[in-house]
Amino acid sequence: QVQLVESGGGLVQAGGSLRLSCAAFGRPGSTPTVGWFRQALGKGRDFVAAIRWSTGSTIYADSVWGRFTISRDNAKNTVYLQMNSLKPDDTAVYYCAAGAGPLSRARSQYDYWGQGTQVTVSS
Repeated sequence: QVQLVESGGGLVQAGGSLRLSCAAFGRPGSTPTVGWFRQALGKGRDFVAAIRWSTGSTIYADSVWGRFTISRDNAKNTVYLQMNSLKPDDTAVYYCAAGAGPLSRARSQYDYWGQGTQVTVSS
């Protein structure tokens, strides 16, 4: 069992930055892949980025490539999402998720989910 707790959301102006954190509790070693997804109001939950605990390998959605960076601190069992050059279209609830499989953009590959943190970007 793995518990995920997100933090770091908030309100920011377009062009600004935020850093989200995802702390993993329980047995994070059983879920070698951690991802971030986001869900805007009235829309589906979309993939943002993912990372492997062991190697630090990463994948990104095209929409955030070059603006967002995912990283991890193994000693703290925490994954970060640094978000720069934020746009109003980035407004969403951001969810952290963990899975036992390889890096993936598919929601179905993630077994554990956090409660989400709201990010609002004003124009």
